Amino acid sequence: MRMKRVFKINSFSFLSFLLLYFSSLSVTYANTCFHRDTNLSLFTQDTIRNKSADTLSEVTIVAKRLVKEVLPVQTLTGNTLKKLNAYSVADAVRYFAGVQIKDYGGIGGLKTVNIRSLGSQHVGVFYDGIQIGNAQNGVVDLGRFSLENMEAVTLYNGQKSAIFQPAKDFASASAMYLHTRVPYFYSGKRYNLTLGIKGGSFGTIDPSFVWEYKLSDKISLSASGEYMYTNGRYRFTYSTAGGYDTTATRRNGDVRMERIEAALFGKLAKGEWKIKTYFYDSQRGYPGASVREEPGKFSHQDRQWDDNFFSQATLRLDFTRFYNVMFNAKYAYDYLHYLSDPRQDVTTMYVNNHFRQQEIYGSVAHLFNINEWWNLSLSNDYQWNKLNADLLDFAYPVRNSLLTAVATSVSFKRLKVQASLLHTYVKDRTRISEAQAGTKAKFTPSVVVSYKPFGEKIDLSVRAFYKRIFRLPTFNDLYYTFIGNRNLNPEFTTQYDIGITYRRDFSGKILKYLEGQVDGYYNVVDDKIIAIPTSNQFRWTMMNYGHVKIRGIDASLEAFSTALHPVDLRVRVTYTYQKAQDFTDKSSEWYGGQIPYIPWHSGTALATIDYRGWSLNYSFIYTGERYESVANIPENYALAWYTSDVGLSKAFDFKKFTMRATLEVNNIFNQQYEVVQCYPMPGTNFKIKLNFLF
Repeated sequence: MRMKRVFKINSFSFLSFLLLYFSSLSVTYANTCFHRDTNLSLFTQDTIRNKSADTLSEVTIVAKRLVKEVLPVQTLTGNTLKKLNAYSVADAVRYFAGVQIKDYGGIGGLKTVNIRSLGSQHVGVFYDGIQIGNAQNGVVDLGRFSLENMEAVTLYNGQKSAIFQPAKDFASASAMYLHTRVPYFYSGKRYNLTLGIKGGSFGTIDPSFVWEYKLSDKISLSASGEYMYTNGRYRFTYSTAGGYDTTATRRNGDVRMERIEAALFGKLAKGEWKIKTYFYDSQRGYPGASVREEPGKFSHQDRQWDDNFFSQATLRLDFTRFYNVMFNAKYAYDYLHYLSDPRQDVTTMYVNNHFRQQEIYGSVAHLFNINEWWNLSLSNDYQWNKLNADLLDFAYPVRNSLLTAVATSVSFKRLKVQASLLHTYVKDRTRISEAQAGTKAKFTPSVVVSYKPFGEKIDLSVRAFYKRIFRLPTFNDLYYTFIGNRNLNPEFTTQYDIGITYRRDFSGKILKYLEGQVDGYYNVVDDKIIAIPTSNQFRWTMMNYGHVKIRGIDASLEAFSTALHPVDLRVRVTYTYQKAQDFTDKSSEWYGGQIPYIPWHSGTALATIDYRGWSLNYSFIYTGERYESVANIPENYALAWYTSDVGLSKAFDFKKFTMRATLEVNNIFNQQYEVVQCYPMPGTNFKIKLNFLF
């Protein structure tokens, strides 16, 4: 392939390409928790595992407490993640304000995240600092990311509060960062080993391990793996058309998955590096919708196989106090096989499709420290995506993307301002040139302001941000046979946010600290991509047709008390209000209605009581009333639902290892509910966990 066939480069993009080319060392700095802005080294270990039984896997920050984030941020770290009654990252992020999870039932059901009603495709998910891509449909299944090796999960609205980062970090309406463990070794110790085993309802068995080894004073190795199997069968109740309560069993929800990761960490005289490899393999059944009018008629025997592999590297060099540089690189391969066989389920048509995605990504970011209060950055990213499929008349698309971000940050005693401008250049190529979408070239800005009116006397800050960004049409939107539309425009979002954060540390015994934040926001989505029917109901097409306005409030409060010492109490509460209206078609009788699956009110609560090595955890999730369709009529009205989970754990010290035993009971009140219509969720279920730390 000749390069001139791939690009028609304007002067701005050509400069970006040259900067990227001459920085072709291209191994990534991407561990976003450890950038210079937070004054934490890549190898400053956030999690120090205390040898005492009552602090196993406890989080201890060994650097100065982080400066308040300029943008709205929510984080779950270390011990909080361990104590959540959660199987995956998808279960954990439900406790963030402003988040809606679409869960299609059970442990193995597809789980996607929607932040502030902007849509799942507008959420950038970053794994150890590099974005997880899916050019096929733009959706990341959070259910495949385990918490066993997870150190922190962080959610930013807008973008991360840093300018020293790859251009991709500026390119999403919201960003979620998943940070895995970084090895830490006690003095004189060369290795850490953690073995775990979980089992419980639905025939679930889930062994795992984490092994860390110190090769030298400057190089360390880590490896982790996990296997999980569940039959996915659980009982649920529903009312028939005649009003009778009936009990049924959810079937074809079995999952078998394996995950293995390995990473190398290194220190340099003026920098640091990291190399990581990840592999995930799964086979699962799709139980499908529960059709209540004719129970048992639809057996739903659809199957899906997934293989996900990526290898990525990071490098950061601090040449002088005035200049730093980061390099990024990644290769990813994703395989998906979907089978729907009428010999197993006579109500379906035969589908046996195979999809293969490849991605190559490279990035370089420069930071210029002009003086103590003024920084500048320039980031250049290149990404290549290719999708193969065995569909009839498939386009076999290849996408070349070039992103350039210029950003600046000024920081005074009370005032902080950040501004960035992102340029995105995208060109697609298909086997038939007439079928390919046109070239896209867009500039998108963002501005962030934070002010502390009382200086250091009172830890209170007021912030605001504006951001305009878009998401490109996916390969499915553009090229899916009989459905895709190559003339689609990007789907734009405009975000406005104003918020306040307050924290107070206490010296008394009743409270140790109290921290809260409230944000009000207004979002607009233009050219929303939706599927509409054509003259043939069996053939739909994608159109830029939607227009949505979202008004909302996110609030959170966190407190820590030692009033009943040795009993410690931690409490975290969140609340979200959203009015998300569809203003697409003025002639529609549903004009201005609440968009589907967005509740007006939702909230969560987490409470942990620690006492002499014992830990009792309670978590609560509430999702308010909502509609299950764009038609806001009584037939589509959904009642509120809530769940309560409890967990009890205790650590035991032995001569050569420490063991922690945990018992969890989920949905203790056996609430019968659905996150997505006709996809019933499990009732009361339990899980037992044993972890051995050597």
